[in-house]
Amino acid sequence: MKLSIIVPIYNVAPYLRKCVDSLLAQDITDYEIILVDDGSTDDSGAIADEIVREVMGDESNCQSPIANNPTLSVIHQENAGLSVARNAGIAKAQGEYIWFVDSDDYLEPNVLGKLMEQIERDNLDVLRFRYQNVKESGEAFAPYKDMTNYNDYSATPTDGLTFLNERMGNQCYAWQFILRAELCLEETFTPGIYFEDTDWTPRMLLRATRVASTELVVYNYLWREGSITLSQKDIQKQRKQLQDKIDLLGKLNDWGSQVADRRWFDGMISGLMMNIVGIISYTFYAERKEYVKQIKAMQLLTLSTYHIAPRAQWKVKLINFSIDLAVMLMHLKR
Repeated sequence: MKLSIIVPIYNVAPYLRKCVDSLLAQDITDYEIILVDDGSTDDSGAIADEIVREVMGDESNCQSPIANNPTLSVIHQENAGLSVARNAGIAKAQGEYIWFVDSDDYLEPNVLGKLMEQIERDNLDVLRFRYQNVKESGEAFAPYKDMTNYNDYSATPTDGLTFLNERMGNQCYAWQFILRAELCLEETFTPGIYFEDTDWTPRMLLRATRVASTELVVYNYLWREGSITLSQKDIQKQRKQLQDKIDLLGKLNDWGSQVADRRWFDGMISGLMMNIVGIISYTFYAERKEYVKQIKAMQLLTLSTYHIAPRAQWKVKLINFSIDLAVMLMHLKR
């Protein structure tokens, strides 16, 4: 089997059918779709079972699978988070390549043929493609249209470290890559953390020797209320997110120390540090001393300006001068 598509599911009943329908509306047949229901409390698990019966047939009434459709299966597990759900899919996958698709997003029709053709032609370990942000109405939009885009979508294969430094930018979405299954087996997702994609993507890419991109727009990323990236209401969740970001600083620094050219890691550390300082100054100012002390102990300063937009470089310089002052000034400015 050429490709395994892993779809983690958690409380996405209104969106799941559109996602799976888009996975079926493709121009190849040698692939499987693995739905991983991560303990959903809505009808998502039942919908997943129903889709599998419709596509694969129900032995109890002797229905036959729909012609030319891929193999569908579903895993039901107790709620353990996105990382564990993805890892469960990896363990079951039979494909030579693996792709992670979020269950509220959807693909453009008939794009898999072009993607797999490029992968096979260039013997790629990893292929990245373009995506677009969409509203629930289906309208495409650019939420960060004023931000500089450092991504290079060159189709020429290169090694993973060069890809990080020269082409990657700061977008680490796991769903933006199709990759050899071996890379997933070598680098699984870390359970129990937020920002698992940023934790996983550089580890995966550093193991790859042939990485390329395509300009083809393949993926529709849905902006909706209640998603992990948009939900900011729960203070305990925000505190966990902040701590996970601080922990990620240390991981990026450790990984950067193991490579000959660490520009991408230094740029990511700077961008993440600006974000962390903003969160501390806006939401956790009363606890600022504890967090700043933890950051200083990592000895990450002086920060790099690699891939930092010119209009934001003053923040890097301010943090380098004094992180305490940066937190205070941002708090006063809010």
